[in-house]
Amino acid sequence: MTEEISPAAPRLWTAEGFREESWRHAGDADALSGNGGVILPLAVWKGLDETTRAENRDRIGVLLAPGEMLSEIEHALPDLPLVALSFPAFNDGRSFSKAALLKTRHGYTGTVRASGQVLIDQIPHMLRTGFDELEVSHPTTIRRLEQGRTGGLPEYYQPSARPDLAEGKYAWRRLPAA
Repeated sequence: MTEEISPAAPRLWTAEGFREESWRHAGDADALSGNGGVILPLAVWKGLDETTRAENRDRIGVLLAPGEMLSEIEHALPDLPLVALSFPAFNDGRSFSKAALLKTRHGYTGTVRASGQVLIDQIPHMLRTGFDELEVSHPTTIRRLEQGRTGGLPEYYQPSARPDLAEGKYAWRRLPAA
């Protein structure tokens, strides 16, 4: 008999470990009447008037689905404390590219969060491409993170959105000229 894996309630994980959640996902702007940070889908966020955005600028985050473009929020990045990027399926990697673009091309200094299907083997790449926080609901992934096992390989050749702590991790063509 095989063990069934049912998703748990999402837990928030950062490179420092699990932490308390201070944001909540909402499907409409009515959630802004409560306290704390609110993550709104792009369509809802776009429907907010400028006054509402300005009054709540420190507590409104935006959730982008894989098919939604960064250009939709590019003008507002300085005012967004959190951008959540959706992983609706483990095999949809478009949000990896968005995280890297946010941190490198756009110089985004706010929090980049992965939301959805976050699996243990994706975590090292998520951290390298610029994610700050991960919403983890997969039981095996939660268990391994609790054990301090993030997975991944110690060597890689592609550049990342985060600088390396140690030199020599890239292929010879990525090393600075002597």
